[in-house]
Amino acid sequence: MIKKILKIPYKWLTWFGIDFIKFINTLRGIPYFIKDYRTLKNNISDEKFPIKFYPILDDKFKQGGTAKGHYFHQDLLVAQKIYQANPVRHIDIGSRVDGFIAHLATFRKVEIIDIRKIKSETNNIEFLQANMIDMKKELFQMCDSLSSLHALEHFGLGRYGDPVDYNGHLKGFENMYNILKKNGIFYFSVPIGEQRIEFNAHRVFAIKYLLDMFENKFKIISFSYVDDKGDLHNNINLSNELITNNCKCFYGCGIFELRKIIND
Repeated sequence: MIKKILKIPYKWLTWFGIDFIKFINTLRGIPYFIKDYRTLKNNISDEKFPIKFYPILDDKFKQGGTAKGHYFHQDLLVAQKIYQANPVRHIDIGSRVDGFIAHLATFRKVEIIDIRKIKSETNNIEFLQANMIDMKKELFQMCDSLSSLHALEHFGLGRYGDPVDYNGHLKGFENMYNILKKNGIFYFSVPIGEQRIEFNAHRVFAIKYLLDMFENKFKIISFSYVDDKGDLHNNINLSNELITNNCKCFYGCGIFELRKIIND
């Protein structure tokens, strides 16, 4: 309720790293913390566990977890598709390492490309640092399976240290096409809605614009999307109405399974 009332100011505050809702719930948690500490102190029967303070005051006001949202649905859905497809070589560009990539690494090797360094080493994950806007030709036609989830919308906006380029998304997308072999499968997602740049966070794409990007490059195998409420709509037929109204999304997530085509 508080978040709804303060929706716009709350968004502004989060831009500067200030979470007003967390602050309010932390204050709400202080009386519970004191009460619970007294109860625990009165229940001590020995001194095997000395008590030191490490207060976490807002967790009691959160849900136990959530099975909603862009990343939850896209990561799970695409990981399942790749598991079923079992490609020879899968490469990922810019997807979330502690979500989607972790899913993949439980059952297969995955190579990841990102403009930023990844210093940690993990079984089944190999890392290559590269700028997808200006990609080396020796990386072309590397794989039969490629993914890029919630990444292309950032290209060229400088958020991650990449060079600012208004057409960075087009250059990056062209290089994603080049990485794949003929008939290779591309698992791709970006925010969908009224087309815009929300600088320097991301772009939001109109579905019609995306379809024009795919033309003469990819055939759509399947389309799913996550709506503004965070719910998944799986394997949807893209009608003219849904294309025109962007699936009624302001900030949704379009999830495409694409097959590379080559025009001779």
